[in-house]
Amino acid sequence: MGAIDWARVAKLSIVLFFSGECGMRRATMSTCPTAKPWIMGIHAYTPGKSRAADGRELIKLSANENPLGSSEAALQARSAVSQMAPYPDPGAHELRRAIGDLHGIDPERIVCGTGSDELLNLAAQAFAGPGDEVLFSRYSFAVYDIAARRCGATPVEAADADFASDADALLNAVTPQTRVVFLANPNNPTGTYMPRHDVQRLHAGLPKDVLLVVDQAYAEYLAEGEDDGGMELALRHDNVLVTRTFSKIYGLAGERIGWATGAPELIDILDRIRGPFNVTGSGQAAAIAAVADQDFVARSRELNASGLAALTSQIEALGNHGLRAIPSKANFLLVLFEGDVTAPAALDALAEAGYAVRHLPGQGLPQALRITIGQPGDMKKVVAALRSLCGESA
Repeated sequence: MGAIDWARVAKLSIVLFFSGECGMRRATMSTCPTAKPWIMGIHAYTPGKSRAADGRELIKLSANENPLGSSEAALQARSAVSQMAPYPDPGAHELRRAIGDLHGIDPERIVCGTGSDELLNLAAQAFAGPGDEVLFSRYSFAVYDIAARRCGATPVEAADADFASDADALLNAVTPQTRVVFLANPNNPTGTYMPRHDVQRLHAGLPKDVLLVVDQAYAEYLAEGEDDGGMELALRHDNVLVTRTFSKIYGLAGERIGWATGAPELIDILDRIRGPFNVTGSGQAAAIAAVADQDFVARSRELNASGLAALTSQIEALGNHGLRAIPSKANFLLVLFEGDVTAPAALDALAEAGYAVRHLPGQGLPQALRITIGQPGDMKKVVAALRSLCGESA
């Protein structure tokens, strides 16, 4: 027997060690839980920022929150809930009754959710899946794409008409695989609005087995008497669901409360798959009080209308610098930067002035900023910062 080549043994041992480790890793990887491929296609929702790149806290005009905060009655009602140990009312009966009384809807045709986001996701989950399509307009609410992918359906974008949803484009995009159509009205992030006759035409052109979801998160900001007819369609037809939220004009975004109405069969289906006890006891109490305080809603609407009109006018005055305001019916304004002044530069200038607004490259709008309507003094400072950036005197 010859002498042992210890150097060769050592080298072989290292090879065997790492081969075994890699093999174990491969075995471990092959037995690990694997997400469905459609889940890996989801880009997580990006909330509006409230801090500058250097960590400074900014005044938040990036999430479409109510600058008046919440109704005092809602705050008091929430504070009066002294017990956290008991589960909340699983069916939110009193809240559904209050919503029904306000809107003239049978409470049995209402289901509540953890924000309207939960209900939008449930609508896709209940009626679409692998091999199906979920349709919405380009530049629509980011959650629609997520809702489609969560259930394995294919998200399909219809062409827009100058950043607005277009009934004809949506109808032309319908295929035999279409199962759900989402329509945000007013739309987020563009603020555009589809009038009643076009909503009716869109619904009439859809196959009866396609669910039309009219997302009215910003409907309370519409002028008195302005109505897209979604609630009426939901009352008369079996394939229309309308969703609303308490996060916007009611100022209860932190409590996460939404609701939907539609045919009893639709509500029953959503009720089967919603989260149990999905609206907290404090949230239900606050929302019931908020519904009763319509004076707060009216004040919020009036403040928004005057602020939106003023900001739109001031942005239009900067049109010679390439700024353009997309006509809005919501509590924000989408501003396009189509000249020498860029959206990223404006984003930085506003942050320097102390304000956070929403830049939207992830939604195909790298040239745009969405600016929430805030208090009058803040809006004047926002305009002053933009004018300064454009080389205009404040």
